[in-house]
Amino acid sequence: MSEFGPPPTAQADAPAAATDKWGLPLVLLIVGMFMSVLDISIVNVAIPTMQIDLGASTDDIEWVTTAYTLALGVVVPMSGWIGDRIGMTRVYLFCLVAFGVTSALCGLSWSLGSMIGFRILQAVPGGVLPVITMGMLYAIVPRDKMGTAMGLYGLGVVFAPAIGPTLGGYLVQYVDWRLIFFINVPVGILGAIGGLLWLPKLTSGNARAFDWWGFVTAAVGLFSLLLATSEGASWGWGSYRILILFTVGAISLALFAVIELELDAPLIDLRVLKNKMFLNSLALISVLSVGMFAVLFYLPLFMQADQGMQPLTVGLILLPEALVMGLLMPFAGKLYDLVGPRWPGIIGLTVATIGGFMLCGISPDMTESDVIVWTVVRAFGNGLAMMPLMTAGMDAIEPAMTGSAALVNNVVQRVASSLGLAAMTVVATAQQSQLMSDRSALITEADNRVVTHGLSPGDGMGFFGYYRAVNTSATAQAYSNVFLICALLTGVGIVLAAFMRKPEPRADAAAGPGEPSAGEVPVAASDLMSELDAVETSLPEADGQPAAEEAPEAGERERRTVELAT
Repeated sequence: MSEFGPPPTAQADAPAAATDKWGLPLVLLIVGMFMSVLDISIVNVAIPTMQIDLGASTDDIEWVTTAYTLALGVVVPMSGWIGDRIGMTRVYLFCLVAFGVTSALCGLSWSLGSMIGFRILQAVPGGVLPVITMGMLYAIVPRDKMGTAMGLYGLGVVFAPAIGPTLGGYLVQYVDWRLIFFINVPVGILGAIGGLLWLPKLTSGNARAFDWWGFVTAAVGLFSLLLATSEGASWGWGSYRILILFTVGAISLALFAVIELELDAPLIDLRVLKNKMFLNSLALISVLSVGMFAVLFYLPLFMQADQGMQPLTVGLILLPEALVMGLLMPFAGKLYDLVGPRWPGIIGLTVATIGGFMLCGISPDMTESDVIVWTVVRAFGNGLAMMPLMTAGMDAIEPAMTGSAALVNNVVQRVASSLGLAAMTVVATAQQSQLMSDRSALITEADNRVVTHGLSPGDGMGFFGYYRAVNTSATAQAYSNVFLICALLTGVGIVLAAFMRKPEPRADAAAGPGEPSAGEVPVAASDLMSELDAVETSLPEADGQPAAEEAPEAGERERRTVELAT
């Protein structure tokens, strides 16, 4: 490899660790991924009830989710280094137990301040788990089975957020909101015990120094952007605080990119972004993630706030969507192994686009069956396309850089989802305000007399009912426009999916120690020996010289050997 290539890492030994007995270890990895991702969506359902029990205001209770998101922005960039330094298996097992313990602390919280503090602690293992699990997956699963494995792994990536509203709605409505945290305790403990018994021991393979400057710039950049997107609606998108945060975030991330590209052992190897297949995959996954989280956010919000449905009812309506994605994920992974990512991606994105246009029919009069049909159609497309597209991007990366690719993939998904949802919120808020203003202006004096006719002094229910009807209609139209934007973005993704293909099998996937890896130029043995002979004849005679004088010649031969091999 060139002098600018990545240093030896634990991921570099991934092919050697791959085994045919990867089914049970994969299940254990899915447990950790599922638990960490489920927690994000299941907590959102409990926020209104938590607000009442903890005596918090609407603005303050939002910090339960905001604090978790901000902590992720600080923790995630260092996840790859931690796995390399300590060993991925050790980190995974520790994070499973730590996530269970911190979840229990969240369930025991007695005030808003304690809840926010425990949520920050919970974000530490919660941010590391998704990165470590994908790195371990690529270490234990043979490359020719990666599509099938990623299809099952997608249960945590996509199915967990979709099932969150249903499970959370049931626990909040019929049991206790604290159980959404306590449920992680036995899962984490059992998962850790199973990991000790059946997970392969992926030990540390890298003693590189910690990239402090890279960590600081990445943490400041992600923290600033996530804080700006989380508080933009409350503080005002054009306020000085938000503008300063966006500016600081952009400058910090630009400095981070410069620093990482100059280091031989960066915190996150951004050279993975030079791979066009991986970059295309990131763009497609970002589009699908934004659309998925927009639907999971705005649709339940409208059904509860504007149609007056209970959390469990909303969760049951969205359950078919989750089941479709859960059933389709393994099939899509197997399909990737057979035909590659292009056709599953094109067909899936086309169906998801159709489902997105169907969601534009959101209105105060929509029925439960309407929502089920719309979401199931979109879920079918998402389930068919997402994991083949993600797998193709990861497969295009050299095994030695899989850890960095998994880290970049995770960061991009989280940031894209947050920024995308924030952008959609800006659109929805602006649209709702404009529609309310326009429709209010259409009310004539005669209409006003009709509304107030027969009201007793101080009776404002006529005004309230009229206002509520207009507001619900405006909100539905605003959300419809948001779903339209998501559908159009998904439609653009169809074009990008046409350029996706399944990477050719790499020689290093089956190579033993000492064999050249993919991306390296093979050198004929005769040419190598000839070059080495030339080096030997050009060096001074070593006979009779002391050992101290032989060292420069040995070093020169070693350096020349490395240059010829690369």
